[in-house]
Amino acid sequence: MIMNPRVNSVQYQSPYLLIITFTNKEVKEFDFKPYLEYPVYEGLKDENYCKKAKVFNGAVIWDEFTDFDPDTLYLESKPLIAV
Repeated sequence: MIMNPRVNSVQYQSPYLLIITFTNKEVKEFDFKPYLEYPVYEGLKDENYCKKAKVFNGAVIWDEFTDFDPDTLYLESKPLIAV
């Protein structure tokens, strides 16, 4: 089974975009505006909270309840730089 790359680093970029560097050195942009309608992502409507994004176990998290799976991030983001 081939796995998608995991997140190596993340930066929040207003409004509601993440700039993600993956373990394969690809840099992609993930727009999470469409997810804001789901209750689990309600807190991300606050841009100050969005700035707290961090990497944990190859995923992007904000707290123990709010995260994005690395496969979702990789598959649904658009490439910025390919190495």
